[in-house]
Amino acid sequence: MGASRWLAIVVEKSARIIEFTAKVFRTAAWKAPLGALVRTITAFFEDAGRFCIAQQHALLRLAVVLCLYGTLVLGFVQPGRGALLLATVQAQGMEAAQTGMGGGVYLGNTTIEGQFGDEWPVEEGILEPESFSKPQMLLYGAYAIQSGDIIGDLAANFGLTQDTLISVNGIKNTRLIQIGQTLRVPNQDGILYTVKKGDTLEAIAEKYSSDIDSIKQANELFSDKVLAGTSLFLPGARLDWVERQEINGDLFIWPVAGYITSPYGYRRWPFGGGRQFHSGIDIGARMGTPVRAAMSGRVSSVGWDDVLGNCVVITHHSGYRTLYGHMSVVRVRSGAYVGNGERIGDVGSTGMSTGPHLHFTVYKNGVTVNPRNLLR
Repeated sequence: MGASRWLAIVVEKSARIIEFTAKVFRTAAWKAPLGALVRTITAFFEDAGRFCIAQQHALLRLAVVLCLYGTLVLGFVQPGRGALLLATVQAQGMEAAQTGMGGGVYLGNTTIEGQFGDEWPVEEGILEPESFSKPQMLLYGAYAIQSGDIIGDLAANFGLTQDTLISVNGIKNTRLIQIGQTLRVPNQDGILYTVKKGDTLEAIAEKYSSDIDSIKQANELFSDKVLAGTSLFLPGARLDWVERQEINGDLFIWPVAGYITSPYGYRRWPFGGGRQFHSGIDIGARMGTPVRAAMSGRVSSVGWDDVLGNCVVITHHSGYRTLYGHMSVVRVRSGAYVGNGERIGDVGSTGMSTGPHLHFTVYKNGVTVNPRNLLR
């Protein structure tokens, strides 16, 4: 790579580091450890040093040091000025001037007095600078969870989607984030994806509505070939809505208005004592209270069980099934489609029961899970 080309890359990357640093500071993330940012800058200095020594360009060594020092100092002391260096480099060679944001202009747009050279008609829009939509290098900041923080508010504060924070931090249940837990905060929206055998970059980009060039830039890929097991950041991609609702604990509505009388997990067997695993939750309610489908789906089973009494099983998408037991009356037939919240029966005390309640079980791919983690 030529020295001039490498210097241009140095200018661009250092300016992007400063832009991201300023964003972290503006969102109060400066209170958290900045280890990730420090490691990024340190690695960059080492790469620059190795290149300069190999090429024996004394002048280039000086330029690199001055460039990085200048942008870093400007970025910390006066946030926003680090981006000016990048804008200046990009503006070189442009014949038509473009108006900047917030009253500023690109170099070459102003007169000596700093005013616009020509009046722009109010009704004419101004094109977004090409640099705004260019693929970005992926950078991470850090944030420590504080009392009262929730993922939705944090995502809004950082200008990101909930999907982004959930995915890059491997969060399985947003209700269980802990005070002091450190989150990685990327400089752009997207999710992490683990490459599977047979995947191609083109197929991945199409499936997640991402862009191949953006994926390559964010992950510093130099070809379209990706190995199985590789973790890729997919700019702009979103989680499947079922997965997002599951992680946020908003997948199912409560099937009946009531209160939990017996939770999911091991308990004392109410008929004869002994330890027993309770496969669902019991929701106490008055006899005849409407029982509703917790999510839309197809009724796969209606019948009688010696333990559960009158019961219904509904099959949903994404491998989910729900079971409703001890009902006094069943109001649906096997094979029927039911909508979210549609009445499927009434609370009862049939089968082995100590009083009127609904037994509610959730299966994920044939295995029971705790319904409480999935109820709104």
